[in-house]
Amino acid sequence: MSKTGLIPKLLGLGLLLLPWHLLAEEKASTMVIVADSRHLTGLTAWWVNVYNESHFYFALLTVVTIPLGGAILGGLADLLMRQIGIDLKSRALREN
Repeated sequence: MSKTGLIPKLLGLGLLLLPWHLLAEEKASTMVIVADSRHLTGLTAWWVNVYNESHFYFALLTVVTIPLGGAILGGLADLLMRQIGIDLKSRALREN
């Protein structure tokens, strides 16, 4: 097969594999992204409502909550290890 015949076939294959929904003309302002909060209660309902009302506040709250939760869980793990006798403050290596 010649190289000149290969290029149109590759272009045709590329057009065949191209997702046609990406070429559709749709305004971005018509798209609404929301989470379903109909069957949620308590903290999860509040969290979903924050997401539905403002994606900025949801992101800000998430960025604050994740490290805070990690620090709390790390502190609890440190406390638990101290209670069972693991000393994390000592850096002495004990080799036999």
